[in-house]
Amino acid sequence: MHFSIPETEVCTGENGSTFVAYNIHVNGVLHCRVRYSQLLSLHEQIKKEYGSNVVPTFPPKKIFTLTPAEVEQRREQLEKYMQAVRQDPLLGACELFNSFLRKAQQETQQIPTEEAALDICLSNGQKVTVNILTSDQTEDVLDAVATKLDLAEDLVGYFSLFLVRENVDGGLTFVRKLQEFELPYVSISSLQSSEFHILLRKSYWDMAYDNDVMDNRIGLNLLYAQTVADIERGWILVNKDQHRQLKSLQEKGSKKEFIHLGQTLKYYGYIKFDPCITDFPEKGCQVIVSAGNNELNFHVKLPNDQMKEGSFKVTRMRCWRVTSSQVPVSNGTSNPCSSNKCDVKLELAFEYLMSKDRLQWVTITSQQAIMMSICLQSMVDELMVKKSGGSIKKMLKKRHNGSYHRSDSQQAVKSPPLQDSQEPNREQIVKLSTKLSSVSLRGISASNSSNDISGNDFHGNYAFEGIGDDDL
Repeated sequence: MHFSIPETEVCTGENGSTFVAYNIHVNGVLHCRVRYSQLLSLHEQIKKEYGSNVVPTFPPKKIFTLTPAEVEQRREQLEKYMQAVRQDPLLGACELFNSFLRKAQQETQQIPTEEAALDICLSNGQKVTVNILTSDQTEDVLDAVATKLDLAEDLVGYFSLFLVRENVDGGLTFVRKLQEFELPYVSISSLQSSEFHILLRKSYWDMAYDNDVMDNRIGLNLLYAQTVADIERGWILVNKDQHRQLKSLQEKGSKKEFIHLGQTLKYYGYIKFDPCITDFPEKGCQVIVSAGNNELNFHVKLPNDQMKEGSFKVTRMRCWRVTSSQVPVSNGTSNPCSSNKCDVKLELAFEYLMSKDRLQWVTITSQQAIMMSICLQSMVDELMVKKSGGSIKKMLKKRHNGSYHRSDSQQAVKSPPLQDSQEPNREQIVKLSTKLSSVSLRGISASNSSNDISGNDFHGNYAFEGIGDDDL
């Protein structure tokens, strides 16, 4: 998640006095509006709980009223503070921090705590209505959905809630995975648009764990519905023969066999992102990025209209980061970013081992950069569990219970600055393996479609070799 405080507001209190409010944005969207004194109180609580040596530096109090320049300086300092707390594997997951953000979100949106009905979408378009409190956090809502569906308790952690936007053409844009610091009812209500929905979808990547889910009747139905939907929207590619086989299995009601066949198809289990821009292999290339199978897959359109496809394995990424910057929107004033007329430009950049001893930064400019980063992190989490010989069930249970934290080897590492990035609000990340073969691109036909691409066309140059002890 990318935290920023791009702006301040002068507000009037109940007694008529004015104060400066700091608008905390998550992924470029307003999450809450807080006062300096509220953040100071949070800081003191965290410091008391975890010690002064763990907590980042907090901007000091001022005796006199702040000048505009001092307000701007404090805004920048508070932004860095919030980013540092969130990025810390201990502080960013602590209940003090998350409960503060949940309460502040509810107060900002002025939604009282009361009973409410919330619609949760399934992959097949069906809606499940759950009765919750408006102050219920993400885990509470997920539990309510599982109870309504009669999903086994030990499978709840295999699924997550995602905020998605339904496009005019019927496609889905994944905005983000709902987090522990937000209230789903407040998050969806504050958007005030019928385009946005909350979607239930599996939260793991390794298809080997499908077997755990398919052993349960409800789990099987959910996974089957997701597989069907991904095929229908073209995320999973099938040729005509495979389409006939799938249709036959569907008519027979053979859900397990349908999923097993789906597992053999190209891009099974991937999340596909909206078209965006990359600097690989050349600057300004249009690209469609998909995440799955421990990789980011690129479908690139070169300046000469030639189409290329390539895969970047997460185990060859030394680190990655998300950067944001304000992009002015012309509003006829001398200050292009006045009156909130600024768009947020998001970029995901990762340092990749192209060949032995040659690292290169690859940048993706996309409003879904945060979601891409979340996908990479969750892939790393699974690989770390597998490497340590742990159980995915235990990991998912801990994550669902809010007590799963990254290990020391997964803490943030510093990276060289991203070239051409003017305001790098960095969210840095994970040092990873460097053992797989180099990335390459191959030509693909521009006329390929979901009906005529063979399942044997998959670009699988990089068989996973595992993570060695010396890689992290």
